[in-house]
Amino acid sequence: MASTRLTLAPLLLIAAVLLSTKTTAQPAAPAPGPAGPINISQILEKGGQFNTFIHLLNITQVGSQVNIQVNSSTEGMTMFAPTDNAFQNLKPGTLNKLTADEQVKLILYHISPKYYSMDDLLSVSNPVRTQASGRDNGVYGLNFTGQPNQINISTGYVETRISNTLRQQPPLAVYVVDMVLLPGEMFGEHKLSPIAPAPKSPSSGVSDDSNSTKKAAAPSDKSGSGEKKFGLGFGLGLVVLCMKFLF
Repeated sequence: MASTRLTLAPLLLIAAVLLSTKTTAQPAAPAPGPAGPINISQILEKGGQFNTFIHLLNITQVGSQVNIQVNSSTEGMTMFAPTDNAFQNLKPGTLNKLTADEQVKLILYHISPKYYSMDDLLSVSNPVRTQASGRDNGVYGLNFTGQPNQINISTGYVETRISNTLRQQPPLAVYVVDMVLLPGEMFGEHKLSPIAPAPKSPSSGVSDDSNSTKKAAAPSDKSGSGEKKFGLGFGLGLVVLCMKFLF
């Protein structure tokens, strides 16, 4: 019995070595492949409250442009996505009054052609250019103020804050806003105070003064003519009276 155990021991040792070698030699699991291209509509759909914004991105074709640019740009992009409630809170007819070009510009105004983290927005130089900006810096720009827990956005017409973050990973940041960012360049005239009456021009003032002078002088002319008529009548009366005494 003892000899049998001695004979099996080397065999068991050899089997254990073979098993360990086989386990070690197994190929490692394949590394995960590169992530697919960024699709802004898919990111917004996961948020679940951006149906109107997605619709506008599609009909204006801005969504396709964003997907192309963000997947090829070295600067990245930053998007400020208004919720469905934000669009519902607009005055009735606000979007319908816009031309097709103005709708495109409005959507482009919600996108900056550069990636900004939340910390970046606190230290950025205002105004921040958007996709709607022209050649001159500051046209259709956004202004950011606040502190780490609250970042405010001002368009020159409306002011709101970033309420949530959908994505904050280069090359794309997507922040949630509770108001549609209406650019002051497009809507600013509606918030102006009533225009005060324009001052009268010098020429009109002169004519008014001359007219008033003429009107004021008119009564004096009438009184003068009355006095002349009264004096003439009184003189004739005296002449007639004297002739009666003489004859």
